[in-house]
Amino acid sequence: MAAVSLAVLAASLVLIVGVLHGYFQDQVLEELRQKTVYTARGVEQAGMDYLTGDLPRDSRVTWVAADGTVLFDNWEDPANMASHADRAEIREALLTGKGSSARYSDTLAEKTLYYALRLSDGSVLRMSDTQDAVWLLVLEAVQPVAFVLLAALALALWLSGRVAWQLVAPINAMDLEDPEGEPPYEELALLLGRIRSQNRQIQHQMLDLQRRQEEFGAITENMSEGLLVIDRETRVLSYNTAALRLLRADKPQAGESAYALNREAGFRRCVEGALSGQRTEQLLEREGSCRQVIASPVQQEGAVGGAVLVVLDVTEKEQREQLRREFTANVSHELKTPLTSILGTAEILENGLVQPGDIPHFAGNIHREAQRLIGLVNDIIKLSRLDEGESGGQWETVELHALAENVLAQLRQAAETKQVTLHLEGGKALARGVPQILEEILYNLCDNAVAYNRPGGSVTVTVEETDRGARVAVADTGIGIPPEARERVFERFYRLDKSHSGTGTGLGLSIVKHGAAYLGAKLSLESQVGVGSTFTVEFPKV
Repeated sequence: MAAVSLAVLAASLVLIVGVLHGYFQDQVLEELRQKTVYTARGVEQAGMDYLTGDLPRDSRVTWVAADGTVLFDNWEDPANMASHADRAEIREALLTGKGSSARYSDTLAEKTLYYALRLSDGSVLRMSDTQDAVWLLVLEAVQPVAFVLLAALALALWLSGRVAWQLVAPINAMDLEDPEGEPPYEELALLLGRIRSQNRQIQHQMLDLQRRQEEFGAITENMSEGLLVIDRETRVLSYNTAALRLLRADKPQAGESAYALNREAGFRRCVEGALSGQRTEQLLEREGSCRQVIASPVQQEGAVGGAVLVVLDVTEKEQREQLRREFTANVSHELKTPLTSILGTAEILENGLVQPGDIPHFAGNIHREAQRLIGLVNDIIKLSRLDEGESGGQWETVELHALAENVLAQLRQAAETKQVTLHLEGGKALARGVPQILEEILYNLCDNAVAYNRPGGSVTVTVEETDRGARVAVADTGIGIPPEARERVFERFYRLDKSHSGTGTGLGLSIVKHGAAYLGAKLSLESQVGVGSTFTVEFPKV
């Protein structure tokens, strides 16, 4: 009885609304068009001053640039509003000069009518109004009818409700969570048996699901890789802490889109590609970090129901690959230079273009370039061994002052040629390490100090024993190192002064860095351009 009464009432209301809705919408849209035309004239004449003046707030006014940027809105802050270039009325106004549409506004959460006009400068003025007035009129029209129907409904509900209550009261009194005992009606016995069976089955399934969820959570939270599961509407269904860390995102709210976690173009392409049914990979590079995103679609009943995204931190891998490419290019260049010189000299000798008296000169050239080539190969081998944690020697306790004295003796002739004075200061100091590596460290530091010094300059090696261990400092009065190059001087083949590119291998300081790391020593650098540099190596206490 109640259902029939309500059905008739609903049908009547639907009929009335269907007849009046279109009429009132046309009326509201026409009024909105007139207000938009009037306001557009004011904007054409006074610009933003007109909009910021004493403008009525009964209708919403939005001024949009030709590219979709919101310039003014009397209800919302334009800075917080997204681009309006995709709004139907805006696009229509840009194309034809005017446009209109009706939709449910995300901002107002109700149906809104829009009317837009293109201004002379290409921008678009849009006004909007809601249909609240239409529904109020409809409600006023149906009030008398509703009053009569309510009286009929009240009587029908009372009569039918009393009978229904008497029938369902025993059923409502049953405990469906524990449906034991005799049923109130014999016809319900089979239903209660099925409910009992389903309750037991649901309980087992819930326990199993909870156990699996806990296992899955424990596994994903201990992963170093980021894991993100989204549905077809890009809503985040599941994630782990690593995903938030790698994407540099905050904890998402319930139902939040994955796009809110990361707004990089590569991440968006991954999500879009996976939701279109394709496995997609992208590299995200920002602020020195590199992350790889792998997105795979999830199929449900032959259609894409979502996607699984795995985020990997590949920063170190990419850096190593970059270093490998640079190292290969540099080695090729450094090997090519002496080989080219050797080949050219050999061709001259082979073709008999050299006077007998000049043969020793050309042979000496070949010998020097071959020695340079051997030195380069030997330095590369040393670096490779240090990279692999191999030294090729036994650890011993070495007296650093005597070792420094020996190194300076080897470099004395080169220092005299460069007009550089060598000094050794300090006293006895002991360090544990491989003697060959310790000598390589001191030799390369002193060799660089001589090579990059100025005529009349000096190199001072200070060896001392401190409370924390042995300390060796190599100070020069050379060209100095600018701040931006102080990290790069330890790179392989990097040369601060390109005029020295024809001497040495460019691996000296790299050997120093890797050798110090192998011995557990601390390497530091202080430098001032035009004054000189000081390299300090601090060894662990013996």
